[in-house]
Amino acid sequence: MPNSSSISEFLLLPLADTRQLQLLHFWLLLGIYLAALLGNGLISTAVACDQRLHTPMYFFLLNLALLDLGCISTTLPKAMANALWDTRAISYAGCAAQVFFFFFFMSAEFSLLTIMSYDRYVAICKPLHYGTLMDSRACATMAAAAWGAGVLNSLLHTASTFSLPLCQGNVVNQFFCEIPQILKLSCSASSLRETVFLTFSVSLAFGCFVFIVVSYVQIFMAVLRMSTEQGRHKAFSTCLPHLAVVSLFLSTSFFTYLKPPSISSPLLDLTVALLYTVVPPTLNPMIYSMRNREIKHALKKVLQYTLFQLQ
Repeated sequence: MPNSSSISEFLLLPLADTRQLQLLHFWLLLGIYLAALLGNGLISTAVACDQRLHTPMYFFLLNLALLDLGCISTTLPKAMANALWDTRAISYAGCAAQVFFFFFFMSAEFSLLTIMSYDRYVAICKPLHYGTLMDSRACATMAAAAWGAGVLNSLLHTASTFSLPLCQGNVVNQFFCEIPQILKLSCSASSLRETVFLTFSVSLAFGCFVFIVVSYVQIFMAVLRMSTEQGRHKAFSTCLPHLAVVSLFLSTSFFTYLKPPSISSPLLDLTVALLYTVVPPTLNPMIYSMRNREIKHALKKVLQYTLFQLQ
């Protein structure tokens, strides 16, 4: 029976059984990946280049776009390469790196979404104190804390997961290296430690979720008390996109890590994994720019400048 010291590579779940479907999935994933790169790249460029967007809300949006780029770049390129070259293999080191970077970007993104809800809470419920509570130093500190928490959380889980002896072979029933699937390969008794770590992380995530919910309850109560229609519209236009992103991210992530083993299946796990690894990074730029005039204006300027340079 293989153990972790004798495993040099893992075999990932293929996206399709036939060669034609593999190539179809390659082109589909390539289109999604390019759309995510373009959308998040445009958001990042617009925020960085437009002086009017140098505010806390857009600073955090820039960080979110960078995290989305990192998250989708951790999983999709390898999946596309495997589909194109008709292979399933990923090296042991490559699998560990994928787990580390994916957990890092996901953890940092969740921390950042929590900070963004606090930013909206202060902006709407405590507008007179916004400049003091959300000055440039505080924003940089909070963003650094989100990235740092992602690194520490990822180091903890990656080291814990890959220190376990693997007794159930090297076939990972997912299109990328995911901690719950790797735990299924470990000896049952030895996986308890990482299960405890995952439970602790989920508990922290749930605490952040409660914070986000409480923040938005306060925000909506404050918005409904506003006397002008224009004020309510502006408040909703900045809060609803963030709420949509949070809902999409949390619903798919929590379902992945908290669903009962009895309803687990390779097809369901693959579908849910695609939802929480591919859909949020691709849709986030559209969600944030759809109802935001400042983002639309900045993107228009970036596109006009790019077209002018190409002429």
